[in-house]
Amino acid sequence: MSTTTTTRTTACLAKLDRMNKTLRHEEADRVPISDFYWGSFLERWRADLGLPAGTDIYKYYDLDWTVTIPNLDPHIKRFEVLREDENEVVVRTGFEAIIRKKLADPMPAFLHFETDTMEKVAAFQFDDPWDERRWFAAGDNQLAGVGDGFARNSPPWIETVKLLHPDIPVYGSVCEAHEMLWRIVGSENVMLWIGLYPDELGRFIERLGEFCVELTKAQIKAAGGLIDGMVVWGDVAYRKDVFFSPRYWRKYFKPVVTEITRVCHDAGIPVIYHGCGNVNRIFEDYIETGIDAYNPLEAKAGLDVVDLRRRFGHRIGFCGNLDVLTWANGTLDELRAMVLTKLNAAKGGGYIVQSDHSVPSNVTGERYEYVVNLVREYGKYPLQLGEYDLPDLG
Repeated sequence: MSTTTTTRTTACLAKLDRMNKTLRHEEADRVPISDFYWGSFLERWRADLGLPAGTDIYKYYDLDWTVTIPNLDPHIKRFEVLREDENEVVVRTGFEAIIRKKLADPMPAFLHFETDTMEKVAAFQFDDPWDERRWFAAGDNQLAGVGDGFARNSPPWIETVKLLHPDIPVYGSVCEAHEMLWRIVGSENVMLWIGLYPDELGRFIERLGEFCVELTKAQIKAAGGLIDGMVVWGDVAYRKDVFFSPRYWRKYFKPVVTEITRVCHDAGIPVIYHGCGNVNRIFEDYIETGIDAYNPLEAKAGLDVVDLRRRFGHRIGFCGNLDVLTWANGTLDELRAMVLTKLNAAKGGGYIVQSDHSVPSNVTGERYEYVVNLVREYGKYPLQLGEYDLPDLG
């Protein structure tokens, strides 16, 4: 792997050391903190705290890591605009999905998936995962462009990485096979076809997995040593359980996560897996894949980082689990109790503080800052958590 040299600040190197020690289950100087944010939250945060437009929250709080998203679309193409006015835009993307983005709403609506039969699935072809436009050219891509916000012609991924690299640990991104699959055929078809055509769909998942692994290899090479880790996006569950049989997941999806993780570890970078919902039935499997940490540990799906630490010890790291409902609506005493209790999971390292998904706009700027200050005060090692200390996790 070729290496690109840039100068990193002393503060950045300290953050990188903090992140890496944490993911090795060592106690650093303090517990790392960062997050993912709705654009509407960032607007509110700036307004609540009287900050100038464009103030960067990662720089303002000197947060510990950030993630970047290259062009992972199966087909490298410009958005095909089907309808647009001052309120919304409807586009066809490189996943061959038709998406409506209402500009005032936080998330888009998926209207149609062009790959809507098993015959089309069998015929589906992928653009070259090693195509340099994914990393070195500006362009449209679904994951970066159609989500909480809407953006056309995203800048070259490598330029974003180079811009961030001096000041903060930078993680790349890749999707595991299910995250790609539902974006191509739709979640309803995934679950229906697993039941009706398990083997035929399984063969496509295997092809998808190969594509995801090659994207991982190509991204690491393109980064030239400038990324410090990899986020693997992969929602396979809802609030109560996984979407489909754990047996099916183990047969077709788990090997892809394992191979992506192996590729990253061979390159010397850790893996944080992002999967929403309640994955209790397959959590042991995630440990077996070798991932370094699991995120976001949705509290509203019944996951609790303290319980997980008791169950799994230091066999896996954790990232997230601050309940955004408490963050937004609880009293300050309740918010303080939540944060300090969850910091028990950081004993011995292995815990990165974040929300249990991303910070929404019903969290005030003052309440967000309150949590950052709590973590900075009580997250210093050795941890002193007072009445919230849980001795069995010592």
